[in-house]
Amino acid sequence: MANRLKSILADFFQQADLVLLALCCVSTLYGMVLIFSATYSLGTKGIIRYVGVQGAGMVLGIFAYIFISMLDLENVMKRWKWLVVFNIVFIGLLLTPLGRGHETGNVAWLKFPGIPFQIGPAEVVKITFTLLLAKQLEWLREEKRDLKSFRSALLAAGHTLLLMGWYVAISGDMGNALTFFFIFLCMAFTAGFALRWFVVLFAGIGGTVAAVLFLDLVPESMEYMVNRFHVLFDHSLDPKGVGWQQSRSILAIGSGGVFGQGYLHGSQTQSAYPQSLPARRTDLIFAVCGEELGLIGCLAVVLLLLCIIFRVLLVAKNSQTSFQCCVCVGVAAMLIYQTVINIGMCLFVMPTIGVTLPFFSYGGSSIVTLYAAMGIVSNIKKRTLSMDRRGRSLL
Repeated sequence: MANRLKSILADFFQQADLVLLALCCVSTLYGMVLIFSATYSLGTKGIIRYVGVQGAGMVLGIFAYIFISMLDLENVMKRWKWLVVFNIVFIGLLLTPLGRGHETGNVAWLKFPGIPFQIGPAEVVKITFTLLLAKQLEWLREEKRDLKSFRSALLAAGHTLLLMGWYVAISGDMGNALTFFFIFLCMAFTAGFALRWFVVLFAGIGGTVAAVLFLDLVPESMEYMVNRFHVLFDHSLDPKGVGWQQSRSILAIGSGGVFGQGYLHGSQTQSAYPQSLPARRTDLIFAVCGEELGLIGCLAVVLLLLCIIFRVLLVAKNSQTSFQCCVCVGVAAMLIYQTVINIGMCLFVMPTIGVTLPFFSYGGSSIVTLYAAMGIVSNIKKRTLSMDRRGRSLL
């Protein structure tokens, strides 16, 4: 048993993407430094709770990274029907007593007994959805040899829209639902879908949104979402309501200047009043960085995330199969979407839709699933190296 474990670990260190793992760990540790500051005003118990959970999530995430790097993805995807069932059932758990709501009314979290943090089903399903969509695109491309027809576009888009609809209908969380849509767009483009279908899709969405707004058909339950877009064009629209988070965020970032007010010295970050800088350990962690560490600290965050995204896309470029390439592109799309939306939200150029900053925002389940997603990328890199060596040995 010991020799077997030693062999597995040796294989991991020889072929897994250790550079990607190192980038993820550095980003998470940087995030924990920011979370420490964001929770400093809560006292020792608050710090231990939030930084401790994030640290535990990181440790579990590293184990997930190692484990998934060793899996045979091809064998896993032979049981793709179970993944479909998992996606439906796992999201459906939000309807049970395990479901937990948010002050916005969204029911987007699960609380399992014995687990110190809540789990967002969307975080987990993003990964399984990416695998399933990549499998579907590979099937359409290699088995049906058909990526240009309306039928193929409808099958892939239908898969995505049905999952989004199921999730939104249960949770009301449009922010994470749109992640699925962006992943689909990037993967479909990479797979080679005809550009005309993207034009038709965006035209249909644009026309529908315009008609709903023009005819004033927006339900009362959705008006807050429309206002979140309106406030982007008029920051004075509702500064104490819809625009409050972003108003405080842009003020914090602007007051930080180039070098910041100093670690643990941010006027809003260290305020004992929670609404001074709301969601400071989660959605607005970038504002904490801007206020205390300034432009330099923010650029370090962006650079680390760009390096991770570039590394994932590099694995996609060198992958041997369309399935592997699409999976990596899907993972990169997830990171790009969350990074752009979150930082844009903090800079008051994107709506507040509850999307966290990858590796930096507080969230135990988010950290674990991010490392799991990176483990899939490492797995693909490992398989690519194995295939390359096998090919050279045959030559």
